[in-house]
Amino acid sequence: MTRSSPASSGPWTPRIVAFFCNWCTYTAADLAGVSRMKHASNARIIRLMCSGRVDPQFVIDALTKGADGVLIGGCHPNDCHYAEGNYKCLRRFQMLKRMVADLGIEPDRLRLEWISAAEGEKVKRVVNEMTETLTALGPLGIPEKFHEWDREMEHFAQRVAAQEAASGASGCAEHAPQPRTPEPAHA
Repeated sequence: MTRSSPASSGPWTPRIVAFFCNWCTYTAADLAGVSRMKHASNARIIRLMCSGRVDPQFVIDALTKGADGVLIGGCHPNDCHYAEGNYKCLRRFQMLKRMVADLGIEPDRLRLEWISAAEGEKVKRVVNEMTETLTALGPLGIPEKFHEWDREMEHFAQRVAAQEAASGASGCAEHAPQPRTPEPAHA
């Protein structure tokens, strides 16, 4: 499977959105950068004050807007700047893994790692490992699927409208349901 951007004609590389806590994982990523540690450059880091602030909607939005995977990085247990933020993140992460599996998305597209500020090497390793995992899984491609889902809904709405028109022809036209125009599945 290859997907290339319009700007380049190279092979497909996965897009990773990384939510990193300010106090540990983001600082470790900064350490990896200033130490000139080489890692895949396809992760886009979003700094949050705490991994406990990663709302599940952020993850779903990232996936629906083109990310092939989401990486969450936080402080080690019992080392959170906000005492229990990483435990809150862990509970949400477990729920998210079940939810994306129910949606037909491979749970391996989500990853949670505890990375302290001194673990720049671990940031490098985790980003590279996640890139390899996502490369093996291939593109997620949800934005492209929206068009397919819209066509399916239009077809379904036409069938429902035809059935309603057929059943309304024998009954009172005044009380027959009016056909509805389907709304797109995305905004």
